Amino acid sequence: MANYTAADIKALRERTGAGMMDVKKALDEANGDAEKAIEIIRVKGLKGATKREGRSTAEGLVAAKVDGNVGVMVEINCETDFVAKNDKFIALADKVLNAAVASGAADAEALLAFELDGKTIGDTVIEEGAILGEKIVVRRVARIEGAKVASYLHKTSKDLPAQVGVLMAVDADSEAAATVAHDVAVHTAAMAPTYLSREEVPEDKVADERRIADETARAEGKPEAALTKIVEGRLTGFFKEIVLVDQAFAKDAKKTVGKVFEEAGTKPVAFARFRVGA
Repeated sequence: MANYTAADIKALRERTGAGMMDVKKALDEANGDAEKAIEIIRVKGLKGATKREGRSTAEGLVAAKVDGNVGVMVEINCETDFVAKNDKFIALADKVLNAAVASGAADAEALLAFELDGKTIGDTVIEEGAILGEKIVVRRVARIEGAKVASYLHKTSKDLPAQVGVLMAVDADSEAAATVAHDVAVHTAAMAPTYLSREEVPEDKVADERRIADETARAEGKPEAALTKIVEGRLTGFFKEIVLVDQAFAKDAKKTVGKVFEEAGTKPVAFARFRVGA
């Protein structure tokens, strides 16, 4: 008879995040020795890592941290929402986030190569994925700077960690600037702008939109004399959808986001928005 109890199974599951059957099998093989069982779980999980390579990772979380005038955000993906809310997965995300802050990494590749506690973050992620029994991916990293940086994390489900994250940096270090940075971060989480300003929108994208607007107006039989005004009007509407400062502010639709920044005596310098899987 195996030398372990139900309490031992529960404790090992909490430590590893592994399934009950995997824990019981490991304890059986280790004759009740918890530390040896953890090694068995880890080794068996690593052997299965190659089998998990092609699996989809559409779940996960977004984590963010502001350190002085720098904001850092990471998206960590897994296969199921069951693992996404697992304490061990959440702890791994915290470790990855702290490594992103410490390393200064601006992309996932640099972050995965960063060494912490004698091993790279990439190896740590693989090992933790082995224990959890799922493919774990550090999908992306954002790093922005400003006189003031605000972060906002949003839960799309109360049972899961944050699925949407925003960093917002402004050029003034004042209470008003900090407040508007936070408010616009919340706005950005909901309204999902793609660009900060019109100048950031690629020229070919604007040209395509202008061409489509022109062709559509002509197909609708609009008079030639009115085409320029109609096309520019539709292009303005296009900018209002994808450009942050042109959007109607979520808390007061009578004002643009740009106007809200102006009234606070500051300007946005950068932002980043992640949504898990998007």
